[in-house]
Amino acid sequence: MNQKNTILLFIIKCIAIPTAAVLILFLLNIPYREIDDAKYMDMWNLRMLGNQINEVEIANVGSSHGAYDFVYDGLTQDGYSCFNFGSVSQTYPYDLALLKEYGKHLEEGCVIFIPVSYFSFNNETVNETEAQALSVKYYHCLSPKNVPDYDLYTDIVTTRLPILSAGEDLLKLLPAFSPSLKVFAAEENFETDTASGMDEAAAESQTAHEMDEAAVAEFANRAAMRFDRHFNNKENLFLPEREEQLLSLIDYCKKHGFTPVLITTPFSSYYNAPVSEAFFDRFYSTVNRISSDTGVSYYDYSHDARFGENLTYFSDSDHLNAEGAAYFMEIIAEEVPELREAVRKTRSG
Repeated sequence: MNQKNTILLFIIKCIAIPTAAVLILFLLNIPYREIDDAKYMDMWNLRMLGNQINEVEIANVGSSHGAYDFVYDGLTQDGYSCFNFGSVSQTYPYDLALLKEYGKHLEEGCVIFIPVSYFSFNNETVNETEAQALSVKYYHCLSPKNVPDYDLYTDIVTTRLPILSAGEDLLKLLPAFSPSLKVFAAEENFETDTASGMDEAAAESQTAHEMDEAAVAEFANRAAMRFDRHFNNKENLFLPEREEQLLSLIDYCKKHGFTPVLITTPFSSYYNAPVSEAFFDRFYSTVNRISSDTGVSYYDYSHDARFGENLTYFSDSDHLNAEGAAYFMEIIAEEVPELREAVRKTRSG
């Protein structure tokens, strides 16, 4: 009898302990989901589509040059429906995935600006950790069918049970640690010099003539860091698959009645200076060929004199601040026929 009781007790323990562990896991997962969700604030604007924002007439995709350089406040105040799909380090496959997921909220003929940056034809992420962090955030805003290279395990540990991949973030569930603990999502390191430098530089951005030597040196140093990230230690700056991905994005826009427009946003002279003529020749021949083959317009503001030397408009070497983005939007509203036509249709309607 004692042996039977011992066996029964052992079986009960084998069932009870894992059950209790799973229950605790699920209970912890409930508050942790809010902590995890907060790491992807740059994607929260997608929740407005279909709610506050409908029938979008003007939009953009793209990485940080799309995310930061397209500010639609002026057009929105004038009554236009606009949306920014850009996000830090976002690549063309994710641009396409977002349009597939949310394209139903775009008007027929919607103008979609597709930024083409110097790094657009190579791997912007510099290591596997960055690449994984980039993909993870899209599990929070895309359905499985639209997530590039969808992986069920990744889906489970990032959206269903994010507590399983919490790591040090688990400490955030303990209130005593929260005031002093700072743990950042991996994707915030994609462009550390972009995200952290933007707010700092924006507060003191001035023209080159007004800046003291130390400030100019710091701006130039940030430009060197950006150049190093985008150009150095990369075997191939023009990967064939990146061109194919851009062509797929353009093709999707045209097939669904949208108006794609290729554009290179303004860069400071400090960012352009170290780039070789050989690279520029290859870059522009590639973009112009794509523009010609697809019949999609291309507008280049990378060397625009209205921006290049005027550091007042930049938060760092290749990203506009709020003032610069507003000015840029005024310019393209006047100079890009596709955008002028969209504005005309809205007004006449």
